[in-house]
Amino acid sequence: MNLSAMIAACRERASKPLAQRVLAIAAMLVFALVLSPSSADAQNPNVRPPAGAVENAPPSPTITAPEKGGNYDIELWEKLRQGVEGSVSIPDKKSGVLVQSQGEAWRVLRQTDLPEWGGYALGGTLALLALFYLVRGRIRVEHGLAGRTITRFTDAERMGHWLMAVSFIILGLTGLNVLYGRDVLMPVLGKEAFASFSAGAKWLHNYVAFAFMAGLLLSFIMWVRHNFPNRHDAKWLLHAGGLFSKHDHPPAKKFNAGQKILFWLIMLGGVSISLSGISLMLPFEFHLFSKTFAMLNVFGFNLPTNLTSVEEMQYAATWHGIVALFLVCVIFGHIYIGTIGMEGAFDAMGSGEVDLNWAKEHHGLWVEEELGKDAIAPRGARVQPAE
Repeated sequence: MNLSAMIAACRERASKPLAQRVLAIAAMLVFALVLSPSSADAQNPNVRPPAGAVENAPPSPTITAPEKGGNYDIELWEKLRQGVEGSVSIPDKKSGVLVQSQGEAWRVLRQTDLPEWGGYALGGTLALLALFYLVRGRIRVEHGLAGRTITRFTDAERMGHWLMAVSFIILGLTGLNVLYGRDVLMPVLGKEAFASFSAGAKWLHNYVAFAFMAGLLLSFIMWVRHNFPNRHDAKWLLHAGGLFSKHDHPPAKKFNAGQKILFWLIMLGGVSISLSGISLMLPFEFHLFSKTFAMLNVFGFNLPTNLTSVEEMQYAATWHGIVALFLVCVIFGHIYIGTIGMEGAFDAMGSGEVDLNWAKEHHGLWVEEELGKDAIAPRGARVQPAE
């Protein structure tokens, strides 16, 4: 029965008594509900599902319905907090992770733990150097200045060193601003001035980084052949390089064992911090840590290798900060020895010429080699009177 027939029937029964009209209308409504499409589909087992429909589809493998008596909202939120990754149709596949829970742990590490422990490391290093200076004093040239100098480093060597050193100082200051600027500088400069300063410091940090890499490469090329271990290094380490004794000068070639350790710390740390820095400058382009963790797992480590792009950036930022703080502490010691800690040491990188007695006391084997070269093929500039 169609709608027009139903209306006609209702009009026909309108003239009948009230009780009959009510019964007739009720019967019509029941008849219409029985013949409605939804009811018919539900009751008729022969109705086929639409094309492409999946019968008895299993629940989602990542977000499943709770068992009987469970709380779906709580369990769904727990799945999201665990970082369950879904699929998205947009190009940015990182959007498949609705909640990145590791971000909270990274935020605490970046804003609380790293600055706190970094402050302990920096302050502790300066305190130890001050204590060493009070106890040992300045390391003097035991036999006095000879009045003659010997060429310690060439102009090319000094250029590579100072390119690396000056750029590292700039990078260190601008990098420390990221960790401590909000607490140290912002109360002094004010929010607007600090924001402008930090923006400029960020750009300076990014561009000067390439000068540091160039200096690192130049220094490696010029000095790597002098920094491999030899049989004299064990004796130097056994006597701590004479740092704690005024009459103990273990033999050493152009670089002693302590300088070799410093060289490799700077080279390896410099390469590591450069790679993580490039990863931060070009975000989401490299997956350095997942590959590194996979290599370390060969040696028995159980490190995660299925890292998301966001996790890669978090690891890069954290590692960059840790290595930077470590290198700053190392350079504190290097600057101390090269300036106030040891008489005559700064001349090596200042003018390139060092006093002959200083060179004999700290690098005796190297002096013998250089003087032997002069005996075979004299070079007027190698050993000369001090000006």
